[in-house]
Amino acid sequence: MSSTYFSLHYHIVFGTKNRAPVIDAKWRPRLYDYLGGIVHRLGGFSKRIGGIDDHVHLLVSLKSTHNLADLMRELKKSSSVWVHDTLGEKQFAWQEGYAAFTVSASGLDAVAKYIANQEQHHKMKSFRDELVEMLEKSGVDYNPDYL
Repeated sequence: MSSTYFSLHYHIVFGTKNRAPVIDAKWRPRLYDYLGGIVHRLGGFSKRIGGIDDHVHLLVSLKSTHNLADLMRELKKSSSVWVHDTLGEKQFAWQEGYAAFTVSASGLDAVAKYIANQEQHHKMKSFRDELVEMLEKSGVDYNPDYL
């Protein structure tokens, strides 16, 4: 085959340090725009970003040359600095780690809708319960002590 073809889509989830509810609704959309800008600057495509006060979800498409760990390091580092410097929220921090799930092209719309509906979704389910459900549905082994 003389060309490279790929369809690499990820649903990424990560939370604030100690799951503190510090992502204020007043500046949350600006944070999502900033996260999307980081993805774009690194050559990826953000399809949907959402969340609530203690975590974010990103639906992104990446190139075959991307390294997910490098993307995550840059997302967390740059967005933390931005929140500190631009918004003056000096205590803001992300938790260590993240969850990332591959998404088929046929599943993109469903995941985008899921991310868009986070406010409503979390009136009934905690972030921890949501994460456990996602990990188990995806067949990911996890240690409950680190959730």
